[in-house]
Amino acid sequence: MTGSIKKLARKELIDMVPYQSARRLQKADGESSFSNKIWLNANEASGTGDYQLSADCINRYPDFQPNNLLNAYSEYCQLPVENLLATRGADEGIELIIRTFCTAYQDSILICPPTYGMYAISAENHGAGVVSVPQTSCQLDVEAIVNKLDQVNIVFLCSPGNPTGNLLPKSQIKAVLDAAKEKAIVVVDEAYIEFSAQDSIQTWLGDYPNLVVLRTLSKAFALAGLRCGFTLASPEIITLLSKVIAPYPISAPVAELASQFLTGTNLQLMKERVQQSNSLRKDLSQWLVSQDWCSEVFASDANFVLFRTQYRSVIFDGLKAQGILIRDQSKQKQLDNCLRISIGSEQELNTVKQAINQIIDQTVAVQTAQEV
Repeated sequence: MTGSIKKLARKELIDMVPYQSARRLQKADGESSFSNKIWLNANEASGTGDYQLSADCINRYPDFQPNNLLNAYSEYCQLPVENLLATRGADEGIELIIRTFCTAYQDSILICPPTYGMYAISAENHGAGVVSVPQTSCQLDVEAIVNKLDQVNIVFLCSPGNPTGNLLPKSQIKAVLDAAKEKAIVVVDEAYIEFSAQDSIQTWLGDYPNLVVLRTLSKAFALAGLRCGFTLASPEIITLLSKVIAPYPISAPVAELASQFLTGTNLQLMKERVQQSNSLRKDLSQWLVSQDWCSEVFASDANFVLFRTQYRSVIFDGLKAQGILIRDQSKQKQLDNCLRISIGSEQELNTVKQAINQIIDQTVAVQTAQEV
């Protein structure tokens, strides 16, 4: 970057490290092709459903909030359309909330690591501060959060968590919401909630005007490539967010495809996919627990499993060499030596298990030979 460009850019962006998504990391490593690889590093679902796409009105700008999409999601989540805002993935929802409720270089958000990295990145991009209250054994430190509420405008909670996978206790979320009334917006990110649908807190929206719930079609619906998410909140908050969002956030083809997957046979396919994923997740967790080289397996209500092992780098590098991509989460707070495996197909997970066993056997054999 030239000196003149550096002078013109915002100073905090010069050295800021952007969010390292799975795709961004792969491109940096030269892994850009989807062929001949097992992709278990981005919590994507395998397989989709049947759909048809028309070319009507492609030459016209889409509706600001496409009626077909809002009506379909309204029926799915059983909320009025006035409580919904369709966005380009849940990530856009995060950015909109920060831009709406944080004044740049003045206000702050609160996060509870280990958690989704985009909360902090989006805040930094906007010039908002980040207050960190780490979790304790994958649960909220409610007292510490309450003590920080006067310093922040937004609290971000992730349930089920990413990258941990666990649901936050509803009693803890409620305690934060009660304490944050008229003090801060509380955002509960439910990107993975379909894998534990009965634990959603969307029914609390009527009781807590400061509550915002984030959703996405990227996970259980197997539509990560569409980039379609939803923000659920009071009509007052939705009105404010609508002032900040781009004029045409959802393209007509995205709205058309997403609407088809929210109804009928495709909706049933999603539910069946969730059941299969939950079953495969249970099997993977049990297998990991039975392995001597695995020191901890995190409880998960999502479509992935996080585990800890002293052989982290050996497993990660060994799998990558075989075209199997998982996610290294060891740089996250409290997650040293942790790896995350997304729940793919049964065949993919069996291949992963066999590959890890071979890697561990070879590593142990080498270590034994060196000790002799």
